[in-house]
Amino acid sequence: MRIAMNLRAAGAGWMRPLAIFFLTSAALLAGCALPQRGPSPLLYDFGVRPSSGTATATAAALPALAITAQATPALDGNAMLYRLAYANEQQLRAYTQARWAMSPAELVQQRLREGLSGQFTVLRPGEDAQRVLQLELEEFSQVFDAADKSSGLLRLRATVRQRLPSGERMMAQRTVVVKRPAPSADAAGGVRALSAATDATVDELAQWLRQWR
Repeated sequence: MRIAMNLRAAGAGWMRPLAIFFLTSAALLAGCALPQRGPSPLLYDFGVRPSSGTATATAAALPALAITAQATPALDGNAMLYRLAYANEQQLRAYTQARWAMSPAELVQQRLREGLSGQFTVLRPGEDAQRVLQLELEEFSQVFDAADKSSGLLRLRATVRQRLPSGERMMAQRTVVVKRPAPSADAAGGVRALSAATDATVDELAQWLRQWR
């Protein structure tokens, strides 16, 4: 009887380490089976806009201006979009490893505020501005005419409204379409092309807005 108990005790003694070994091996194998997280997408914005050097006295001579921006549903997020004009121009595609730091409408609005602030007193939406520049961003994508050739395409509709005691009155409206070549056929090239297109749009809108004093 005592011999049998000793044998059972001895068996239990070597079974415990064996069970721990199998459990540890199973846990390690399960960990290896988990999907590996890929690299985070790169975030892009337009960087710092060079100073225009315009005298601030010009801003005082023009009415205060507020800027608002919105976009079509396709541009609501921060995806970096492109089109393959040589394959299917109607299909919008998104880079998987590149993202805008904010939505395209916010990027364009921020750039406009930076670019116009030297020529106008630029206020935030909701502040007491005499005039409102409303932007509707319709296209903001990198268009590939060939696998190794692309451009940044920006299209928006700009509306100027005058604030009066009786309400707002539309003063003028125009559509701006700007296209700039990309230095490389990738996301980084698209960023530079769309940045250049946005800066050109800022200059065009600034010239347009200065005609009303």
